[in-house]
Amino acid sequence: MKKTTVFCLLLFLQLSKAHSLQAAELDQINNYLSYSPYFASSGQPSAAQLEDVANAGFKRVIYLAFSNSKTAIETEDYVVNSLGMNYVHIPVDLKRPRTSDFDDFAAVMVKNKTLKTLLHCQINKRASSFSFLYRVIYGRVPMSEAKRDLDSIWQPNKVWYQLIVDVLKQHGHSHLCDDCDWGVNELN
Repeated sequence: MKKTTVFCLLLFLQLSKAHSLQAAELDQINNYLSYSPYFASSGQPSAAQLEDVANAGFKRVIYLAFSNSKTAIETEDYVVNSLGMNYVHIPVDLKRPRTSDFDDFAAVMVKNKTLKTLLHCQINKRASSFSFLYRVIYGRVPMSEAKRDLDSIWQPNKVWYQLIVDVLKQHGHSHLCDDCDWGVNELN
């Protein structure tokens, strides 16, 4: 076997091992869910986990909860920036989300669609809902696929169901699909 072939094989094995380690570290973040090589959502990562996020090649962190939330990192903006990533804070009220909150998030995302981004909130309810909407509206992901990912995190309550319906309608989409079960929300 040629030296370059052996070297390339060893390099590939090292990169694969590093990728597996990074994926395992990211899976430790509460409700972490990767949608593509460029986009993932989660609950609140710790400061140490934000370092894992940076080491995994993420370049942007978007935070959707209030900075005074119980598990929020008081200096998350500083931590994220010191790790070389961009930080965007869009405070979204879990009990009263607005379509303009989603519009603000989408505006950030469409600026650079290939900037590897972690979207997070406290538990991943806000983030998974916005991820669902973004993927369907801007990523052209089939609604049933995006809904399966959303369901793996939570079944949106009445307030978030209505937000999803409203945002989809605003963008010319229906929330209905063959494999989409919106639970009791559809009955009300």
